[in-house]
Amino acid sequence: MSHLTESERLKIEHGLRNRMSFKEIGRMLNKARSTILREILKHRQSSTKSASGRIPNRCVHRRNCDVYSLCGDYKCNRKCSTCKKCNSLCSRFKEEVCLKLSKAPYVCNGCPDEHKCVLMKQYYICSVAYKEYSKLLVKARKGANLTEGEKSQISRMIHAGIKKGQSVHHIMCANKDSFAVCEKSIYRYINAGIIKTKRGDMPRSCCMKPRKVKNIEHKVDKKCRINRTHDDFKELCKEHPDLPIVEMDSVLGRRGGKVLLTIHFNNCGLLLAFLRDANNSQSVIDVFNYLEERLTLKVFQKLFPVILTDNGSEFSNPSALEISPFSKLQRTRIFYCNPYSSWQKGHIENSHLNLRKVITKGRSLDNFTQKNINTVLSNVNSLARKSLNNIPAITLFETIYGKGILDALGIKLISKNKVYLLPDLIDK
Repeated sequence: MSHLTESERLKIEHGLRNRMSFKEIGRMLNKARSTILREILKHRQSSTKSASGRIPNRCVHRRNCDVYSLCGDYKCNRKCSTCKKCNSLCSRFKEEVCLKLSKAPYVCNGCPDEHKCVLMKQYYICSVAYKEYSKLLVKARKGANLTEGEKSQISRMIHAGIKKGQSVHHIMCANKDSFAVCEKSIYRYINAGIIKTKRGDMPRSCCMKPRKVKNIEHKVDKKCRINRTHDDFKELCKEHPDLPIVEMDSVLGRRGGKVLLTIHFNNCGLLLAFLRDANNSQSVIDVFNYLEERLTLKVFQKLFPVILTDNGSEFSNPSALEISPFSKLQRTRIFYCNPYSSWQKGHIENSHLNLRKVITKGRSLDNFTQKNINTVLSNVNSLARKSLNNIPAITLFETIYGKGILDALGIKLISKNKVYLLPDLIDK
């Protein structure tokens, strides 16, 4: 990674405290000396911290000043240079600047005179530097860094040149002083539709396919994986080996259309699926709330004590899934597989193979209803499987949890000779 990480910035701060040179810190981090120098100059922080027990007077005249009563208190017999109000009241105040800050290491971290110095200080602080870096990174990736006036000027000049058959490169060469951005940025603005000129106005651009850019996945809670990783899940399973595990996933239909939330019970092989209008976090929360209302909190906690899922954005608000909005009590625990490790929830992935016999990949779910989905689930869960000793998953589920739950969800056992798993099941 070319950017400094938070831990690397912490090592820089410790290195400065230990009076290490930029070269030594760079060697420790496998970075160039200039990288350390730029990091410190960019993120050092001014501080008014003064030496303990000393008057914070930073005036160059403080040692030879004989001024009295600047504050108007004529009963005071002290020199004003010994008062902390001196710098703010005296018209002759001229701040003394520490000459050490004009050369390496440019900060007061590790300075042997820090404990007795009253001058303005500069510090490199890891946490502050990383926050500034993070804010700058977000700002740099958020839209075009243009004011309305700049955007209007660029748009007018580029559009006028394009109408004359000129290229963007020619326009920028002919008006060097009128552009504060590079040529690549202008093309980005055109492709994004930020300025008046369109891709179709430039003949060569029409022949070029736009570059494929991977979408940045939205996370509701960016820290959702903390204490919910697959390693945390394995530790919980070691502590509670008899805990029933449930796996959760999404099954997509047509892109942008309705989707399914699928839930698999590993102890009996039963698959549940719930139709959602969109593949977002709120739709998953709505399904959980529906199940709690339909089955009661006690039954929900019994059915879903632990849920293992993937890193999809629709599952990135675990707190809303784990805590009941009605009673504010914990109803389940959510854990995540490692990235790109769908095999860690292999049970539900295998169950999807039977589901896909009816709902083929790419088939639109927009005309489906939950009743249609329940029909599909009834057939899928009535299938005789060798892994279940040829006992239907519905029968095993009812043996463990009772018969009323599946009745409430609209799923029923289909006789063996009537099980049907072809795409035209819903059309029958």
